[in-house]
Amino acid sequence: MNSAAAYPPAADMFANVPGYEGMGQGGGGFLPPPVPVEPAAPPQPGPEPQDWSIPSLSEDVAREAFKSFAASNCCYSKAPATDGVITQMEPFNTFRYRLETYTESRSTEWGHKPHEGEMPDFYTQTAPRPWEIHATPPSLFTNHTELIRVPYTSSVKDCHDCSGTGKTPCEECDASGHKPCWVCNGAGTKDDRNCAHCNSTGKDRCSKCDARGYDNCKTCEGKRQLLTFIQLKVEWKNHVDDHVVEQNSGLKMDDLRSVSGKELFKNNQYLLYPPAGFPDPAVLEASARLLREHRSEYARTSRILQQRQTVELIPIAKVCYKWKGDSHVFYVFGNEQQVISADYPGKCCCVVL
Repeated sequence: MNSAAAYPPAADMFANVPGYEGMGQGGGGFLPPPVPVEPAAPPQPGPEPQDWSIPSLSEDVAREAFKSFAASNCCYSKAPATDGVITQMEPFNTFRYRLETYTESRSTEWGHKPHEGEMPDFYTQTAPRPWEIHATPPSLFTNHTELIRVPYTSSVKDCHDCSGTGKTPCEECDASGHKPCWVCNGAGTKDDRNCAHCNSTGKDRCSKCDARGYDNCKTCEGKRQLLTFIQLKVEWKNHVDDHVVEQNSGLKMDDLRSVSGKELFKNNQYLLYPPAGFPDPAVLEASARLLREHRSEYARTSRILQQRQTVELIPIAKVCYKWKGDSHVFYVFGNEQQVISADYPGKCCCVVL
């Protein structure tokens, strides 16, 4: 099934069909959802009272993570990680708030397929409006796209690519049905002798089109006609935004995107509000802002099906150490105990052959 947006069946065909007025001009496109009747949001509990801290990283764990980091880099000497003396460890644990908004959007376009005898159904009944057509969403927060042929919008037309002939010139042989003989290069002779391969004709039969000079039209597959219809495109998309509370450790926020933390709180429903009672005001402020931005941005163009919010506590340790009399720093962070060391002192130049 292919798009045929540039080839509507007739310019005024859908001018008076409710919900598809723009299709008569070859249009279609985005369809705003009907205005929802939003239920009052039920009370939403905040996170259960608990210990919001993470045990401090031990020196042994930090050193083992540092050793693994050095071993994973072929150009790094293991000596600083093995022999360096840890002088200070400072925790900078921080919160990450994540908001997911799961939406459904709908748009229309012209679609077509080779006509294989189907009866056109245009105007045999009133076409359902775009948001009245049933579409089953996938699992929540899963991206998916589905194309649906709108009932009672199909008609038959000559193929626009081949003008109803069912044929297109063969590009391999330039519609001649033959190509220059590969043995004599089209001369008919080879080394002053008649070419036995082509019987001195200088021509080879075109195998691509079987010497016909034409191929079946790819658009109509040789059927000459197309069944055209309005195609509804339904897209389910999960929109995700994160906010990491600034921890002033010197570690970049982007470095934290690849790690996970301890999940403190998660809830999802149609309409969300900031988690009441959360102990960090920066998380509450980020939640209120992102919830406001998501509803403003996505409710205008799609139907919000569900929202989910999560708060994680990400462990971060800043480790100061000395090696050969100089001071250096590395960071261990995330449940994965990932390490970053911008000034690792034991680097060498490797040549990979």
